[in-house]
Amino acid sequence: MRPLPLTHYTATSALGRGYAAHLQALREGASGLAPCHFETVGIPTWTGQVDQLPALPPELAAFDCRNHRLAEQALRADGFAAAARACIERRGARRVGLLLGTSTSGIHSTELAYRARDPATGALPAGFRYETVHSTYALARFVRTRLGIDGPSAVISTACSSSAKVFAAAARWIDAGLIDAAIVGGVDSLCLTTLHGFHALQLTASGPCRPFDAARDGISIGEAAAFALLEAPDAPLAAESPRLLGTGESSDAHHMSAPHPEGLGAQLAMRGALASAGIDAGAIDYLNLHGTATPSNDLAESLAVAKVLGDRTPCSSTKGATGHALGAAGALEAIVCLLAIEHGFIPGGVHRDTPDPRLAVRYEDRSRAAHVRVAMTNSFGFGGSNCTLVFGAPR
Repeated sequence: MRPLPLTHYTATSALGRGYAAHLQALREGASGLAPCHFETVGIPTWTGQVDQLPALPPELAAFDCRNHRLAEQALRADGFAAAARACIERRGARRVGLLLGTSTSGIHSTELAYRARDPATGALPAGFRYETVHSTYALARFVRTRLGIDGPSAVISTACSSSAKVFAAAARWIDAGLIDAAIVGGVDSLCLTTLHGFHALQLTASGPCRPFDAARDGISIGEAAAFALLEAPDAPLAAESPRLLGTGESSDAHHMSAPHPEGLGAQLAMRGALASAGIDAGAIDYLNLHGTATPSNDLAESLAVAKVLGDRTPCSSTKGATGHALGAAGALEAIVCLLAIEHGFIPGGVHRDTPDPRLAVRYEDRSRAAHVRVAMTNSFGFGGSNCTLVFGAPR
């Protein structure tokens, strides 16, 4: 594929609001995880919760839910909304597309609505509007309205690979000439369904998650919103912007919730991304692992990485810092790669106390300065829906 510049980006997570907060936290090896205090949840686990979310403007009241408030906080950060509007003005509202990823959308609003349903009829509150707060497309409807986008839009919901896949889809739309630029990203917020659901699957860690640790025991669920502006190469800031170099997608369909034990789908996605970028494995300076901290996921991914990249590529999972943001994880970790490229460092993976000798990768426990020209990130979803992205430094 032809390299596409990312002319603006932002992220909000448990590490803070905006890329400066993330850059500082990642360099310092900080973590945003804390004992779960969300809602009525009494599960003994840790989460990456974002507190003090802003209220929506009155004209967007129909969209009010936790997920859209999280999206709103990210849109306000780093001047992203202003940059997006400038692009829309320059390109035309119909030539800017929107592709976002989420797994649960605003399901928390439905959870609250069920608490308030009519005791006699079971009817949900009259003010509850599924299509603007909970439907999968609700997120795109909110951002379209918020930014004034008239171009094509879609929401991808493939569990934990959702907001990585939007980069690949947007690149295809631009390459096909459907649009000249795309706002891409992902938003996923905490909800009762997710927390209780993963706990029922025995996948939540009792403390902060420990990716690639010998005693890892599960995930720490986080929430995040991340956006990027992906443009055709004629963008005014193209020459000085990091670039999307390649994308790789696969579906191994091995199991509903467990990865293929040898990471075959992961291998296909990684090889596809390298081929798409037109580079070999030796060109990767840093790999952001999917690294969920479950025993099976980290083992399968390490086998895949060893097969495709060998054991010399510096890599880490940043989920020990942010938690697993599920449908927003791909976009959030894409931003981590852009920060690594633009600011010359390799993020360390926090909370790994005891290396697992079975995981034969070059895992970086502490952040360090490094010349990162090319970075790769892995995102693997339930059902074997996999996506790998490759980003590069400006020319």
